[in-house]
Amino acid sequence: MDSRQFEAEFKALRHGLLARGNPDSFQSVECINCSQCMFCEGCENCHGCQYSKNAQGCTQCSHVSNCTQCHQSSHLNHSLRCVSSHYLTYCEDCADCTYCFGCVGLVRKEFHILNQPYDRPTYFKMVEALNEALGIGS
Repeated sequence: MDSRQFEAEFKALRHGLLARGNPDSFQSVECINCSQCMFCEGCENCHGCQYSKNAQGCTQCSHVSNCTQCHQSSHLNHSLRCVSSHYLTYCEDCADCTYCFGCVGLVRKEFHILNQPYDRPTYFKMVEALNEALGIGS
């Protein structure tokens, strides 16, 4: 097999994968190769997600937006490789965290901004200011 034949067959396999659509998904639009997802938009290679937007490679997530490779999480925005976490924004590699903003590598933490702890009222006040300064919705 020469390189041109290999590339042609590989391209055909990829096209066949994309042609499968989104098996067992419900009311998901502009998604590619997702399965068992509901009410998602613009996602790719996700499984078992709900109400997600522009997610890639996420599984068992709900209400995530612009996230990549997050799993068993909800209400994440612009996050990467977070697991079993909720209400994170701009976080990476966090696990079992809740209410974190701009954090990296935390485990079982809550109410943190840039890996620093805050009390609940201060956290929400600072996040509101950060959202406004960064021009993002809360």
